[in-house]
Amino acid sequence: MSTTKKLRLGPLPKTENIKLTFACPACLKADLDRYAAMHAQTYGEAVDAMTLIPHMLEAFMSGDRGFKRGGQAIPKVATK
Repeated sequence: MSTTKKLRLGPLPKTENIKLTFACPACLKADLDRYAAMHAQTYGEAVDAMTLIPHMLEAFMSGDRGFKRGGQAIPKVATK
């Protein structure tokens, strides 16, 4: 590990993944790439923005009080 300041997003856990695709502004992609570079420097493991995005979203949602107060997750739609 580097001696630089710890980032809010810590080392990444291993998880099962489902692929999603989304569009974002070029400036956000540049910031995500910079964050990925800082994360790699801090934790000594190379990651890219695509790897970080799910963990960032999870951290955001788990810290959102309004979302937590919203109750149960949205139920799955039954399929025939």
